[in-house]
Amino acid sequence: MPPFLYLFLGALAIVSALGVVAQRNPIHSLLSLISTLLIIAIFFIAEDAVVVGFLQIIVYAGAIMVLFLFVIWLLNLQAEIGPTGHVVLKVFGSLGAAALATELFLFLGAPHLEVKIFHQPAGYGSLASLANTLFTDYLVSFEVTSVLLLAAVVGSVALARRIPNETGEGSSDPRAAGVIRDAAVATAATSQRVQG
Repeated sequence: MPPFLYLFLGALAIVSALGVVAQRNPIHSLLSLISTLLIIAIFFIAEDAVVVGFLQIIVYAGAIMVLFLFVIWLLNLQAEIGPTGHVVLKVFGSLGAAALATELFLFLGAPHLEVKIFHQPAGYGSLASLANTLFTDYLVSFEVTSVLLLAAVVGSVALARRIPNETGEGSSDPRAAGVIRDAAVATAATSQRVQG
């Protein structure tokens, strides 16, 4: 990969990752996260880790992000309006970000930092070696992760789908109570007119 393209994609990945936390709309945050994952997949493919790059696209940018999108739609999350959080949380968040940035600069500025190049054996990173490792050594972890994702989807659907009673209480949509109440009043008025 040419150096200018590497720097451009790196800057684009940083901007996109910042967009994940800076956006107020959860859908826009999710789209920024998808673009970040796609750029990271391009980096993997450029470093000859083609299988990992395509798995990044298929599994993370494809399946898991679509799952997140469905959860956001089911929970009917709206954009945050106005100030959120307390001053104490903002102070601790700022201190944590400053500590993380300081640690990163100290780590990267260390004079003893050396880059060692290792030559990988033939077949390393291929689909056959990945499948062999995944379905032998990490089979239980893989299946537990699948069950956890399934439980998260079922839980989000259960939280989002509250069956409203006749007054509209218990619905996830705050407008439902008013709509059902207005419909009940209109039905009662119509039945009184018919009887009268």
